[in-house]
Amino acid sequence: MAPRRKPVVVGVDGSATALRAVRWAALRARRDGQPLRIVHAYDLPHGIPAGVTEEESILAVRRREGRRWLGEARDLVGVVAPGLTLESELAAMPTTTGLLRESANASVLVLGNRARGPLADLLAGSTSLALASHAHCPVVLVGDRDGADGSPVTGPVVVGVDGTPAGEAAVEFAFAEAAAENATLVALHAYTESVFEAALAGNNTPLDWTLQRQIADRTLAERLAGWQEKYPQVRVEREAVHDRPTRALRRCAQTARLMVVGRTGRGGLRDVVLGSTSHHLLHHATCPVAVVRAFE
Repeated sequence: MAPRRKPVVVGVDGSATALRAVRWAALRARRDGQPLRIVHAYDLPHGIPAGVTEEESILAVRRREGRRWLGEARDLVGVVAPGLTLESELAAMPTTTGLLRESANASVLVLGNRARGPLADLLAGSTSLALASHAHCPVVLVGDRDGADGSPVTGPVVVGVDGTPAGEAAVEFAFAEAAAENATLVALHAYTESVFEAALAGNNTPLDWTLQRQIADRTLAERLAGWQEKYPQVRVEREAVHDRPTRALRRCAQTARLMVVGRTGRGGLRDVVLGSTSHHLLHHATCPVAVVRAFE
């Protein structure tokens, strides 16, 4: 008997953005012949003292809401991907805990991402950020402007290549997505060394910009070589740009069908903050963003 394929898991919370995430997850599951698992986790709202007499009634309301939201998600899947193998789960536990548990047996975890702009950076997206930082599988954040009208998704898959071995998992994921979508892959490497930065490092030698570009081109070639051999059908465009990674990737996200970035770190503060580039993209990119954990 063939082993059961890991499902695509999507979290729902009753929002329109979550339903867009369901649409994206359903189409991906259908594309790859995987089951889809829809999950809603609930617990008491923050600020409700333990032991209050209304505790059970509040939980009952949350269960009813969860069942309704799961039903709406299943109805949507029936429209966009009829016949797809479908499971749903209503879990009585904190959202982050429940979805982290689900990520251990998922091929990918898909979430709606409603955080937009500077205020959202501070006040919203904590669940998405925590899951992108700690999930056991790649996490895809689908924003509130992604596929709003249900139109076909076009554009390239874009991957940020940082020149480190830790970014290999993101490159592999991006190649696989580009191959499955029959899409162009844009591999972007941004380098930002400037005269000012060199002076701060104690290096007063004039920068050789030609050499800097050659190093960037070589970095891209080294990081892509093996994957281009594995996925010869994927058309690859290399972009080495003298720019900050966040700005360069955000520019590419305007026309991308998917942005792929890596996640490094093993616990502690580095894992919590996710990395400034990935964090920035989760809040500002106008296309779905996949955060892929490093090889272990």
